[in-house]
Amino acid sequence: MKQQIKSELYELEKVRFIIKDACGLDVAYAYDDLVFAEHGLFILQFIDKESTQLACWFNAEVYENEEIKMFDSLAKTATLNNASITYKGRFCMKQKVGTDEIDIEFVDL
Repeated sequence: MKQQIKSELYELEKVRFIIKDACGLDVAYAYDDLVFAEHGLFILQFIDKESTQLACWFNAEVYENEEIKMFDSLAKTATLNNASITYKGRFCMKQKVGTDEIDIEFVDL
């Protein structure tokens, strides 16, 4: 008997548009409920299936004044596209030794 895999479908194109319009960046990678912006500057996380609620995590290496500008722009663009973005905190990325895998550590507010 085959096991059925439950897969969530999110509106990636909507989030891609928000990122591009707000910051001029492309989506570098999308995995499960996470969308990584180009250059690893921030991650948007889907909170609901309808893509109306998103969480935003910024790379710990981004300067605070740049983070504030990007978040404000993302929040405004999201609102114009019937979505809201909540600032959740920062994250660090570290490459695992000897592999191509990356560990991500989220730091909540």
